Amino acid sequence: MATYSTASSADAFCTSGSSPTARSPGRASLTDTLTLPDHLFERLSFTPAPAELRFELQGNPDGPTVVALGGISAHRHVAAHDSDPSPGWWEAVAGPGRALDGDRVQILSFDFLSGDLPAGDSFANRRPPSTFDQAEALAFLLDQLQIDSVRLLAGASYGGMVGLAFAARHPERLERLLTIGAAHRTHPLATAWRSLQRQIVQLGLETGRADRALEIARGLAMTTYRSAAELESRFDAAPDAAGRFPVEDYLAARGRAFAAAFEPSRFLALSESIDRHAVDPLELRVPTTLVYVDSDALVPPWLVAETAREAPGPVHLRELHSLAGHDAFLVESEAVSRLLLEELAAAEGVSR
Repeated sequence: MATYSTASSADAFCTSGSSPTARSPGRASLTDTLTLPDHLFERLSFTPAPAELRFELQGNPDGPTVVALGGISAHRHVAAHDSDPSPGWWEAVAGPGRALDGDRVQILSFDFLSGDLPAGDSFANRRPPSTFDQAEALAFLLDQLQIDSVRLLAGASYGGMVGLAFAARHPERLERLLTIGAAHRTHPLATAWRSLQRQIVQLGLETGRADRALEIARGLAMTTYRSAAELESRFDAAPDAAGRFPVEDYLAARGRAFAAAFEPSRFLALSESIDRHAVDPLELRVPTTLVYVDSDALVPPWLVAETAREAPGPVHLRELHSLAGHDAFLVESEAVSRLLLEELAAAEGVSR
């Protein structure tokens, strides 16, 4: 059941094909699930069971739309609001008085499609959703919400890849693109790391210990998300009295939290989707800012620079200095907020 609320009214949103009713000014929130129609799958590269698209729209209904997309563990809940006061995945930069302020913009996000697999099934003979599939799902969502154009799509990590795919496929619907830690293709070393993670999870599924395998895979992933310098600054290299290394507890905690919230099949699908990502830079004609993190091992700076160099559209290449590595978009809230505000100001200037 959809929930949509404002300070002065409540409107219903139907998932059976009808459109949202007129929305009242003020802060609002809409959380719902759409079933993707059969005809949409003619444009998609994967063939799941009937797929559901879960999304959340919050903020000023009369403000410009900002789409916020994060890594594979991100979700539709970007920031807290009246209908859901729990912290969102980008709470540090979204919310009252922050860069993505719901008084000024409406923020849209969705749960990435991962393909609905029956229990015990695998992607051995099927392709997971691609970043272009995610882009098509976003276009469908915008149609249902009667949003013609997005002022800014801010995507980090996998969300940045989806943003690049959306810009290439639907440039007329996007005024400006900001990506952090994303390029037009993946690096073979990053694919090597992720392929080992997937093998760990597959082995867990085969042996009946999928949750434990997912914990280990996520712990391994964290060593690629953060930089060597950051880990050294946070953890002592020597073991404690029990013979356990401090960094082990950190990795174990992150693994347990991830496994508690994520299905193994969803992880496998989105992990492989990353490695299949490929966008032709020549198709990027939307005004774009590509941000690389100087300590990012997963998406090295030179690879983002390659995307910028080959794209014909107006592209700005920016550096984000951080010890946090690939996860800088979650850690460096002040720097990321400045980037968002600059992009919003630039887009607003053009729209005027």
